[in-house]
Amino acid sequence: MTAPLPPKPAPRPDKVSLWRYFRLFRADILSAQPARLYRAWMAEFRTPFFRSFLCNDPALVARVLKERPMDFPKSDRVREGLAPLLRDSVFLTNGETWLRQRRIIDPAFEGGRLRDTFPAMWEAGQACVARLRAKIGPEPIEIESETSHAAADVIFRTLFSIPIEDATASAVFHEFRTHQNASPVVNLGALLPLPRWFPRFHSRATKRTAARIRTLIEQLTAARAAEIAAGTAPDDLATKIMTTPDPVTGARFGTAEMVDQVAIFFLAGHETSASALAWSLYLLAQNPDWQDRVAAEADAVIGEEIPYFSILNRLKLSRAVFREALRLYPPVPMFVREARCPETFRERPVPRGAQVVISPWHLHRHERIWHNPDGFDPARWDSENGKEAQRCAYIPFSTGPRVCPGAGFAMAEGPLLLSLLIRAFRFETVAGAVPVPVAHLTVRGKDGIRLRLSPREGAGSPPCRAHSP
Repeated sequence: MTAPLPPKPAPRPDKVSLWRYFRLFRADILSAQPARLYRAWMAEFRTPFFRSFLCNDPALVARVLKERPMDFPKSDRVREGLAPLLRDSVFLTNGETWLRQRRIIDPAFEGGRLRDTFPAMWEAGQACVARLRAKIGPEPIEIESETSHAAADVIFRTLFSIPIEDATASAVFHEFRTHQNASPVVNLGALLPLPRWFPRFHSRATKRTAARIRTLIEQLTAARAAEIAAGTAPDDLATKIMTTPDPVTGARFGTAEMVDQVAIFFLAGHETSASALAWSLYLLAQNPDWQDRVAAEADAVIGEEIPYFSILNRLKLSRAVFREALRLYPPVPMFVREARCPETFRERPVPRGAQVVISPWHLHRHERIWHNPDGFDPARWDSENGKEAQRCAYIPFSTGPRVCPGAGFAMAEGPLLLSLLIRAFRFETVAGAVPVPVAHLTVRGKDGIRLRLSPREGAGSPPCRAHSP
């Protein structure tokens, strides 16, 4: 029997009033878009306040993100909803500030640093398996909350060498979930050209949870600074970032700026990984034949006496599934840039200050680029179409100079956790509980993703220690 297509939000009618569009956009970015964007190379949207150009043409995507990124900086509209938490993090800054931040951050994610984080990822994965074993029963579970827990655990173990059971780590995690629920997809300032002095009307809950998260992160950062000064700090990502000077100026991050960066590491590293892992599990529950193949691979690879970093290269099926989940459900569905000077896109004038939108959501499902664009097909990555489409139209972590510095980290964490979970459990969909994708901070299920799980027969427990020589 052919598996059903993965869920996809229903598009809006092609023509709606401006007020109706604003209401739809504020509720959910994905369902606020018309179906024609899955075929169009470019689309223009005009309001009395700004003009926006959504670009699916691979040549335009390359121009904006790879060839001339400094001419298309991050739009200030992105900052409007995220500023209470992220302030001047590398996700929101532009120009020289962004360049300096990347010069300090990038070395922490280069080369052998990924190898060094493998034991922490492994331990977080085993902890997740143990938590889920305790929840096996007749009732389905909401899997997004479980993948959020696991991804947060990975972040705290790799960044600060503490498990999520640590009191401060646990408090950050729970406050962040509250913050996510309190924050709208789009702030009023993202839709209207408000002057900087004009109040942004963030909700009390948004401001309260953002302040609480930042206070907790500041406590972790201050404690680490003291350990660095005393020479007792562990060799983890936080220590690496806090001790790396800018090679141009020699300056290091101060406490406030480090808090900004930790906040985006948590958002980017926790939210995006949790989203992709949850959708991966749902897709495998929809496709039990692929689930069994991933389980067999995981059992063969992870069944060794001592797990080494090198096992990641052998989790090929798990990696293909995770990559396909990122194609169908890119955690960050749209990137918003701004034209610094007048441009011409596909023989159409683009004025200075116009919004330029690159949408992984539409690019990854574009009907003129991908074969079976809405279908789940991990084997596509070995096909000619899949390889060509990946080169020009696959950007779950963005591309060019502003590519996510943690992309390699995510592509190690995701397949590893997926393999550990599928090796231990069988996941099944729940009748009548098809998740509807919506864009909040990331692409999540509107009412969560509910799955039924049972122990997989013959699945043994992997070794309790990971080594990474």
